[in-house]
Amino acid sequence: MFRTNPSREFQPETVNIEDLVPQDHLLRKINETIDFSFIAEKCRPLYCQDNGRPCIDPVMLFKMLLIGYLYGIRSERRLIEEIRVNIA
Repeated sequence: MFRTNPSREFQPETVNIEDLVPQDHLLRKINETIDFSFIAEKCRPLYCQDNGRPCIDPVMLFKMLLIGYLYGIRSERRLIEEIRVNIA
C-alpha cells in the first residue's frame, strides 16, 4: 500500500557524506594523490603560537583556492557559495 507522510521532511535522517560523492570524482582523486600536509608545515612559522586569534586552517584555504582555479571561479565570495552548495 502506498502512503505519504507530510511530516517526514522534519524527521532526522542519517546520511553518509562519502556516499554522496562518486568514488571517481576529480576532487576525491586529487585528495588521494596529493599530501597537503606540507602546507601546514610551511605556514606554521608565520603564525604566533601564543597570541592572537586562531587561524583558519591553511590547508583548507589552499584547497579552496585550488578548487576555484580548477573550476574557473574567480570571485572568493562565489567560491565560498559554491563550496557550501556543492557537497564534493
